[in-house]
Amino acid sequence: MITPRRPPSIIESFNFAIEGIIHVLRTQRNMRIHFAAAFVVLVAALIFDISRLELIALLIAIVFVLIAEMINTAVEAAVDVASTSFDPMAKLAKDIGAGAVLIAAINAVAVGYLVFSAQVADESSRLLDKLSEAPAELTLVALVMTIAVVIALKALSGRGTPLRGGWPSGHSAIAFAGWMAVTLVLDDTDHRFLVSSLALVMALLVAQTRIEAGVHTTLEVAAGAALGALVTLVVFQGFSA
Repeated sequence: MITPRRPPSIIESFNFAIEGIIHVLRTQRNMRIHFAAAFVVLVAALIFDISRLELIALLIAIVFVLIAEMINTAVEAAVDVASTSFDPMAKLAKDIGAGAVLIAAINAVAVGYLVFSAQVADESSRLLDKLSEAPAELTLVALVMTIAVVIALKALSGRGTPLRGGWPSGHSAIAFAGWMAVTLVLDDTDHRFLVSSLALVMALLVAQTRIEAGVHTTLEVAAGAALGALVTLVVFQGFSA
């Protein structure tokens, strides 16, 4: 006679739930990124002293993303166990789960922008006003100087080529130089923060692709990003009227 398994106690249920969260954090890179982003957002919420309703909206958006990522992970694990070979329906199930995470992430970005855009724009407007008094032609000069510095550093280090590999990352340097230039040449409009933010996201995506492709290490990409931004800033501050 098979003895029926007793249901888990409340404490055991909590332990199982925590083990599930820890497992997702250990095995899923996207979950770690979501947690890091949530931490940064909550710290920013404290710094900018947002209202209670705004904090509620942020918490709902954050939890929505985390839950969607965990459900997606659970779906992928269940599909992998059930499917021993390629199955179009199994792929469709995984794609739907990933789509749910994408929708949640887009919603979180939208909520974050609506909550923080005014505060961040107000805080950064003074600095941007000082830096943006420069002609757009300086952008070309800054990009050329960034490329020259990257090539020189790669020649000194003896690693990689001007367009691939080595220290620092040329793609990241140009991407972040472009972001800095876009930020500095923007007129004093209500859309300055939005455009600058979008340019930063694009630069970060360029940097991420260089790491994921195995062309550069994280340190090489970070060095390129810092180099591009700093060279552009120096050019604009040094030659602007």
